[in-house]
Amino acid sequence: MAIKKSLKIKKEKKPALPVAEQPVLPMDSDDVEVVIPESELETKNGKEKYFPAVGRRKEAIAQVRLFTKKSTDAAEDDKALVTVNGKNYTDYFTDVNLQHILESPLRKLKSLNRFKATVIVRGGGISGQANAVKHGLARALIQFDANFRRKLKKSGLLTRDPRVKERRKYGLKKARKAPQWSKR
Repeated sequence: MAIKKSLKIKKEKKPALPVAEQPVLPMDSDDVEVVIPESELETKNGKEKYFPAVGRRKEAIAQVRLFTKKSTDAAEDDKALVTVNGKNYTDYFTDVNLQHILESPLRKLKSLNRFKATVIVRGGGISGQANAVKHGLARALIQFDANFRRKLKKSGLLTRDPRVKERRKYGLKKARKAPQWSKR
């Protein structure tokens, strides 16, 4: 029978240095990670502040960055400024119904030309991607202004649509479709 021995090692506590005397790490070292609060996220050029959000639907995931647009920008009359995977959203979603789905959070707040957004969407089909972008835009709008929540929630734009394809069961052709039954 083995006897376990526990060793206790005392660690010497060093007195905390004042902030002015703390060592400064070089910024070019690879192991240093800089953490920026989400409220102060900015683009690489450091000019525009954005509000990030993630939208989901079926297998599609959309990463949305919402920018406030300057009032001096001349914009189109009835089109939002949204780029999806580097393309204009009207080019990416060619179906007009999908374009209206994507615009619905901005239309609800009557602010189609007030914001511009860049979206990276992947996974799923084209309809799931449009709904994921809609969900992400609604969430980003709430980060911009919490007062938008009531209006967006009432119209059902903040709820993630949980419907997904049902899994296939053994003995069946699809989730519920059975093979043709024969009497003999």
